[in-house]
Amino acid sequence: MASLYIHIPFCEQRCAYCDFFSSTESHKKERYIDALCKELYERQGYLAEPPDTIYFGGGTPSLLSLADYAKIFYTLYDLYGDEEDREITLEANPDDLTLEYFPLITFFPFNRISLGVQSFDDRELQMLNRRHSAKSAIQVIELLQFVQFKNISIDLMYGLPGQNLKTWKKTLHRAVDLNVQHISAYHLTYEEGTPLYKQLKEGRFSMVDEKTSNRMFEVLMDTLTAAGFEHYEISNFAQPGYQSRHNMSYWNGAHYLGVGASAHSYNGASRRWNKKSLMPNYWTSGYEFEILDENTKYNDFIITRLRMMKGIDLNELTVLFGESRKMYCLQQAQRHIVNGFLQIKDNYLQLTRKGIFISDGIMCDLMV
Repeated sequence: MASLYIHIPFCEQRCAYCDFFSSTESHKKERYIDALCKELYERQGYLAEPPDTIYFGGGTPSLLSLADYAKIFYTLYDLYGDEEDREITLEANPDDLTLEYFPLITFFPFNRISLGVQSFDDRELQMLNRRHSAKSAIQVIELLQFVQFKNISIDLMYGLPGQNLKTWKKTLHRAVDLNVQHISAYHLTYEEGTPLYKQLKEGRFSMVDEKTSNRMFEVLMDTLTAAGFEHYEISNFAQPGYQSRHNMSYWNGAHYLGVGASAHSYNGASRRWNKKSLMPNYWTSGYEFEILDENTKYNDFIITRLRMMKGIDLNELTVLFGESRKMYCLQQAQRHIVNGFLQIKDNYLQLTRKGIFISDGIMCDLMV
């Protein structure tokens, strides 16, 4: 299994929390799309097999035009053919999916939409500098369902300045009532250089305390699992059969090609990431490259597998890294097993419910 990620860095405005590479210079879009298609052709040998999933991320891919999509999909069909079972995701902002835009996403072979909703509270959306309102996000989801779009994912955020359990529960219940197939929920992080980080340092608000943050995560798990969602990865919940195949490929160690400015690629032996630039040579000049040694491969394995609720397959660990490394992992895990943060079930080493709250520390302890 292999995956393809396509980075579209253009945005109408920057969100207050975002530190991904993006630009409001939309006049450079046509030249950028041409360069991206050229990169796809030049790097077609990077993957040993055609991608099983394709993900348009950003930035804001939903700012692309008919001509932009046509160029990209012509290139994709030429290189990889038209696989009917391929998962193709479009990341979109709710306010971009107007009635006029709907024919584009139904004409092209997108079969999964990932909406950056973040909250169903207008005050929280304004604080995040999002362009849409709670009402417009709901309307877009209902329109997608009206045109029989059957795989809708929404992103939510918690731990926001001024957010409390009441507003968080309201957002979660609204999400459940909308009958979407997938929900990703992430705690706000204050990335240096973002407007929210600056406001935090200026003392304009305080971070949500750890006790409240943990309670918000508990409410998240309880609300979504009670509604029939499977908690299959730390931050991801899906109705049965609707796990993100693209993200699952990352967590299962599949190879992936990332095209576009700042996009990352991985082929099992090395990693590469493109320059953060809109110049046509973004992928030929200044890209960075890392050869992975055995310790780095092992650490990557621990981090990705333990993020999933099924955990680390101890048989796979032995096959990939040997018996001694498996014994090292179990030795490091022992105190966490005794304390109830990890468990072994069906030969999988996995986080318990209370272990999820200290998962970063546990991962560090299992690494070399």
